[in-house]
Amino acid sequence: MDKNIPQEIERFDVSARTQHIIMFVTFLLLSFTGWGLKYAGAVPSSAWIKVWGGPKIAGIIHRVAGIIMLLDFIYHQFYLLNLWRKKDLRLTIIPMPKDIVDLVHNFMYYFGLRKEKPYFRKFTYLQKFDYWAVYWGMFIIGTSGFFLAFPVTVSVLFPTFTLGWIWDVVFIMHSDEALLAIVFILIIHFYNEHLRSEHFPMNWLWLTGKMSTETLKHHHPAEYDYLFGKDGKYKG
Repeated sequence: MDKNIPQEIERFDVSARTQHIIMFVTFLLLSFTGWGLKYAGAVPSSAWIKVWGGPKIAGIIHRVAGIIMLLDFIYHQFYLLNLWRKKDLRLTIIPMPKDIVDLVHNFMYYFGLRKEKPYFRKFTYLQKFDYWAVYWGMFIIGTSGFFLAFPVTVSVLFPTFTLGWIWDVVFIMHSDEALLAIVFILIIHFYNEHLRSEHFPMNWLWLTGKMSTETLKHHHPAEYDYLFGKDGKYKG
């Protein structure tokens, strides 16, 4: 490696890492308490809900965690605006047509129809999907969760003829979208970011924010070329 190229780069700053920690801690609390509350009268959830102090305490924890997650999400938007203000915001997380090409090329690579991996930029198509799924989830789960938390307040928003079935729809939206998020995080996100052989048992990036330039060059070659180019001078 060129001596002008550092061994590591900072991929995520302290603020981004803190936001991520708050997000996943509240996500776990919401998952544990929410699942217990949904099946509080069934075994083994009836025993699980006792771990959280019973349905009433679990409900309080669930609502507080939801509010903290929402505040963290709102703060993230101001974080992005601040990066834009400082002209440090790069639109590398925005889905682009190239992501579709990368997706096709990646599957061709997996099936042996292509010798090289895609020329990934700072974020792969799967990482972009992972990021933007939070926006979708916050809209569906957050809105329905707010409705369920304050049913009397928000009931004025619904026409009278919907009151016989709208709450069932809201509950299904909340619980089914939450289940989808849990399954995606446990199977796709955890494996892709932590459980693959090269990271197992954990990728320390979420704590240190740093990635080795060798790893960057291997997994995100386009980003590596953007940062260092031919002169080997770091542009990050």
